[in-house]
Amino acid sequence: MRPTLINGVVGQRVDPQDRGLHYGDGLFETISIRDGRPCLWTRHLERLRLGAQRLRICCPPESLLRDELGQLADGVAGGVVKIVLTRGAGGRGYRIPEPASPTRILSLYPAPTYPEAWQRDGIHARLCQMRLSACPALAGIKHLNRLDQVLARLDWDDPAIAEGLMQDDRGHVTCGTMTNLFVFDGERILTPGLERCGIAGTARGRVIAIAAELGIPVREAMVTRDMLGKARGLFLTNAVIGVWPVRRLDADPIPVTALPRELIAAVLADVFRPEPR
Repeated sequence: MRPTLINGVVGQRVDPQDRGLHYGDGLFETISIRDGRPCLWTRHLERLRLGAQRLRICCPPESLLRDELGQLADGVAGGVVKIVLTRGAGGRGYRIPEPASPTRILSLYPAPTYPEAWQRDGIHARLCQMRLSACPALAGIKHLNRLDQVLARLDWDDPAIAEGLMQDDRGHVTCGTMTNLFVFDGERILTPGLERCGIAGTARGRVIAIAAELGIPVREAMVTRDMLGKARGLFLTNAVIGVWPVRRLDADPIPVTALPRELIAAVLADVFRPEPR
């Protein structure tokens, strides 16, 4: 097991006054590692910088993050590095301490193992009862406040169900608990807009870009539960799983044969391609 780096030093303890612990005052990125190198690094860094700008947390230099990530990932054929960036320690109360000294935590995890059939044949998903909280100021970024997802994940314990889809406070289907959603209507792809809630996934961004290169129209749109049942296909993405087609939603079968396989294959190759050293 590789060590965790806390502000560049091997350790397992964070200051108990850290605002990430007390208030969720921070951000995180979950990055796939292949052949000792990060995948989608540029997009992860862009999102981390955007989140730091939104929260007004000082983001570490790229060179520092790459150096520490490299220490953990060196020689690792496949794994996951999680970067956590908090505002740092502070006293009781919401007021930001002056000066604030951010905390960065980098941890290496084994690559998760899922049945091969999930990527090939599709997964069984369900609609969660728990809904996403709307907060436009936090929409899109990967902040530490994930209680909506934690409570949604309590909706099921059946290991055959791989993911749960979440609605926003208006009843629009927005994303999975850990994934972004794409709906194929036979001609174009729809993906929920993220103006009010949800995470702008790094793999989501690659789907949109690669679809444009292949001439497949993609549009951000409101998605309802009824639309999912009538779709020609659904698929889910994130930077760790890649792409999962959906073959069943609750009790409803969803076709998978009509999905644009050329797009899915291209996205999988792109998402898991390690960036140059």
